[in-house]
Amino acid sequence: MLAWHCSKFAYRPTSKAMETAEEVDKSWREFSEILVILVTVEMDDNIDVVEYAKEEIINMANEVKVNKILLYPYAHLSRELAPPDMAKELLSRLYDALKENNLETYLAPFGHYKEFKAEVKGHPIAERLRIITKDDVAEVRRKAVRKRYIIITPDGEELPPSEDLLSKLPEEFRILVEKEALSKPLGEVKHEMLEYLKRFGFEWEERSDFGHQRLAPYAALIFEIATEYSRNVIKKLGIPIYEVKGTAFFNMKDRAVKEHADLYGDRLYKISTDRGTFVLRYAACHQQFSMLSDWYITYKQMPFGIFEVADSYRYEQSGEIELSFRVRRFWMPDLHILTRSEEEAKVYLLKVHDIIIEEAKKLGETYDLLVNVVSEEEYRRYKEFIKDIAKNLGRPVLVAVYQTEGAYYWTINIEYHIVDYIGRPREIGTVQIDVGNARRFNINYIDEEEKKRFPVIIHTAILGTIERYIYMLFDSAMKMKNKGKKPMLPFWISPVQVRIIPVNENVLSYAEDVKNEIASRGYRVDIDDTNRTLSRKILDAEKEWVPYVVIIGEKEKEQRLLSVRCRAANKQSVMSLEEFIKILDMKQDNYPKKAQCFPDRLSIRIRMTS
Repeated sequence: MLAWHCSKFAYRPTSKAMETAEEVDKSWREFSEILVILVTVEMDDNIDVVEYAKEEIINMANEVKVNKILLYPYAHLSRELAPPDMAKELLSRLYDALKENNLETYLAPFGHYKEFKAEVKGHPIAERLRIITKDDVAEVRRKAVRKRYIIITPDGEELPPSEDLLSKLPEEFRILVEKEALSKPLGEVKHEMLEYLKRFGFEWEERSDFGHQRLAPYAALIFEIATEYSRNVIKKLGIPIYEVKGTAFFNMKDRAVKEHADLYGDRLYKISTDRGTFVLRYAACHQQFSMLSDWYITYKQMPFGIFEVADSYRYEQSGEIELSFRVRRFWMPDLHILTRSEEEAKVYLLKVHDIIIEEAKKLGETYDLLVNVVSEEEYRRYKEFIKDIAKNLGRPVLVAVYQTEGAYYWTINIEYHIVDYIGRPREIGTVQIDVGNARRFNINYIDEEEKKRFPVIIHTAILGTIERYIYMLFDSAMKMKNKGKKPMLPFWISPVQVRIIPVNENVLSYAEDVKNEIASRGYRVDIDDTNRTLSRKILDAEKEWVPYVVIIGEKEKEQRLLSVRCRAANKQSVMSLEEFIKILDMKQDNYPKKAQCFPDRLSIRIRMTS
């Protein structure tokens, strides 16, 4: 906004700048003692920016002591112009907002070339430039958003969080309450897990932007297995699932895309091309919603899910970036469930909730819940629903009821937090009920009466992002270490599941036979055939958290047996190959199998761990 305090200002439209512009009177319009605001509406602007701009204009008008405002559309203050229909709408809203504040307000025609004459006063604040961005608004909103916190016990009590109550809460839940409701700082701690993540090949790519990881072979293998497992988990819901693939770039000139981005907030990752400004998706919503809007759906197919493991981008603050937890580029196994009503959505939210809790338990982790509700009215509607969740969970839950009005596409959003091995609440998964985006993206279905309806949509990534699920895997290992146990990953996702160590070259052929048989069953197995001592080979396997180390000497070769060191049990046993494979089958259970993507002999393998 370029603001001029004018003693005189006049303009007249000369011709249309766009075919869709309305017909207007082309005679001169003249004003005196007026504040002229030349306004450029930019790509990222939204209704929140309009509200902020209104306050700025009122303040400027008060400073120069005028009560007369002319809003003058002026497309020359930026190269990042909003789509014309949105620019016109936001200008109209700004005009209405100023009139509601008892300012004599005028709006020059939109979409026309205009000639103007101006006499600008010469005092120090007669000419001023104001640049208002969504980031400015976001900062104000962050400071302004107020929440009322409530603790709901398994017995259904509603308690206000307080210092006196803390000692009566479960320890991990207490930490969540202290951080979220009481705003206590976490303090600095030594983050030992980072060294283990790096040992397995999770690293920052220093030649990229902040927050972009690279994955060495072990890390890439862990990532791919976790990704495949995310596909398996969603099948537990018992509904049809449609997996799709798509792009990460969405045009901000599209109204639905822009509105969704505006509602999402201020962590948008954007890129400009010769076609305009694009937002990089922050979940799979854009692609899935774009597809769904083209599908012909009836009540007979519902409920169903649409799924994509989506590369996603969020412009996290560089100072808050954390390896495998808070990154700018991540992968979201994003599932949207389309339901016919809010009540049906609640049923499936609970199914999702149960699976989320179950998956954490498999890793020895316990989730504590932060339930966000957008208003007091929604809290009244969802109160009994939340109480049932706390009752079934057998643990208290923390509820945040938003007190500040705002635009949200969801009614209830549940965050699932672990308290990690160094005592920090870490949000891993979420589930939320979306009541707005179906209409926004024109996603509809035909009901039993042949009427068009808009579905209610559940958003969830049951495991969390792939990166955060991996963080939880390593957190579980670190908690083992804190208890005096050997840290390890679950057998099914360990990069090397079995390492065979022949004590000399004489037994290498038998070791090779054993390796081939184990590999034929789908397990990841390698042979340490390097020219090193047995103790050093065992030490390296320990450093790589290999679950089973098979030592083969002359005796084992003669008797066709195996000497097996089990990391979890911390003991060594002698058994046949058939007995060992039965143990592997039991440990693998129904988890996905994936072949290793590196040589199975260590003597020819490039060193991948420190």
